[in-house]
Amino acid sequence: MYQEQHLGCPAFTLCRLALYYNLYFKAAQSSQGIQTLLEAEKEAAKVVQKARTYRVTRLKEARTEAIKEIEALKARKNAEFQAFEAEHAGSSDQSVALVEAETESRLVTIQEAFENKKSVVMEKLFAAVTNVQPKLHKNFRAA
Repeated sequence: MYQEQHLGCPAFTLCRLALYYNLYFKAAQSSQGIQTLLEAEKEAAKVVQKARTYRVTRLKEARTEAIKEIEALKARKNAEFQAFEAEHAGSSDQSVALVEAETESRLVTIQEAFENKKSVVMEKLFAAVTNVQPKLHKNFRAA
């Protein structure tokens, strides 16, 4: 259990390798040196392979966790945007309705003023057209 937790640790792996090589040198001095050396080398290769496998597994897990976090963040930001958009879209609809009502009331006021003053304007226009008083222009020079 303790070894499995530290398989990815480079210092732990180096310690294990040092231990195996120490066994190698002791074994080289004895009559079973070659056999012990081969066993130590195989054990060291197994430890290195376990460390590599553990590292690859941790990288895959970290990548998966990062993807999950990104998706969660994306979903949360999308929900915030939808809420913001809904909040402000409603107020713009209200603003449009308010502007349309104000425009309609002003048009009614203008139409009423037109109807009330139409006859007075027509009388002044006819008077100006029918009462012509001929005058010489101020820039006119008598020849």
